[in-house]
Amino acid sequence: MVRKSVVSAISNGGYLQGDAHGHLPTMGSKEPLEQERVVLKKKITLLRGISIIIGTIIGAGIFISPKGVLQNTGSVGMSLIVWTVCGILSLFGALSYAELGTCIKKSGGHYTYILEVFGPLPAFVRVWVELLIIRPAATAVISLAFGRYILEPFFIQCEIPELAIKLITAVGITTVMVLNSMSVSWSARIQIFLTFCKLTAILIIIVPGIMQLIKGQTEHFRNAFSGNDASIMGLPLAFYYGMYAYAGW
Repeated sequence: MVRKSVVSAISNGGYLQGDAHGHLPTMGSKEPLEQERVVLKKKITLLRGISIIIGTIIGAGIFISPKGVLQNTGSVGMSLIVWTVCGILSLFGALSYAELGTCIKKSGGHYTYILEVFGPLPAFVRVWVELLIIRPAATAVISLAFGRYILEPFFIQCEIPELAIKLITAVGITTVMVLNSMSVSWSARIQIFLTFCKLTAILIIIVPGIMQLIKGQTEHFRNAFSGNDASIMGLPLAFYYGMYAYAGW
């Protein structure tokens, strides 16, 4: 018996692609090779997907921005107005993205939407700006907040050294990079854990605050607009802090 050569089937630089389970097609198969495709194994479960969405929407901004909003508005009442306006603007942005997602059913986010509307050049520029400026800057802010909050319990009586914050920040970024490179499952588990920690921290802030309001401690709302006058230069910074907190949309 002579085994038939398969060189003719993979000549001209071609190759055989397996199915989703990694099996190669047989030579006698009538199914065309073009229909076989290589796919990634699904690792994102429902819980992991929900944790990723929650982690994206509830970012570090909600823990950083309130101080900046209050400092730049000068009063509790003005800060609440800024939060309300920023929330309405973010709602409009979220509704716009929901409409884009239902009209343009392609993956790619900003790139796909700009590509469909304005063409390839603006979409190309947007991707590189995202890669070189937007994402690194956002990662730096989140990582610096992480480093400061990690060291805060150890420096209650004194100021945290900037070098220590930067070192913890570098360690955190490196750890996340290594975990995402090594295993999708491990990065998903850490995402679930961090999402749980984030929600717990928010509940620790919200629940005692509501309890204090129920007890009648509303003295900060009686003269809500009294305090330092909001300056022209401070209001844009307050809006910036507020929009950064709502950036999850």
